Amino acid sequence: MSSELKHWEELQRELLQDCRVFTVSKMTSRSPHTGESHPFYRIDSSDWVNIVALTTDDELVLVRQYRHGEGRVTLEIPGGLVDPGESHAVAAARELLEETGYRASSVAKVGEVNPNPALFGNRTETYVARGCERVAEIANGHTEETVVELLPRARLRETLREGRITSALVIAALYWFELEGAR
Repeated sequence: MSSELKHWEELQRELLQDCRVFTVSKMTSRSPHTGESHPFYRIDSSDWVNIVALTTDDELVLVRQYRHGEGRVTLEIPGGLVDPGESHAVAAARELLEETGYRASSVAKVGEVNPNPALFGNRTETYVARGCERVAEIANGHTEETVVELLPRARLRETLREGRITSALVIAALYWFELEGAR
């Protein structure tokens, strides 16, 4: 038995739906092992950024917001889409300012993941923003509403264990943050 996996050959891709912030496509691909073709579905989006933001008082800048998928208010870190032509680092700083009114003295990439490789083709980069200070009012778009919650860094693990943060991408970002702190 060979341990080498071969790539599937994409035969066709059909756009099924354009949902503004992502598209859904049906792909037909051929198995390299059987030669048979099978349908798969893929969600494409711009890349995303997540920002673990720390104030000068060593507090994490979190946001509460209503999430339609989960149908409730969640506790998360700031984040969002990378705009066309925008660097990931600039997007991270912009999202932090828009969603929280906080600006960082420094922004550095600490990790990158695929949201779900079975369905998504984009990446989510995580940035740590240090020296954050409130400099503006929150500037949400017409479909967003965020409220800032500051969390002392020392309470992060407790907050995670209590299940107050449920987003897998946020938890992954916080893990990248913890790994960065262990260096």
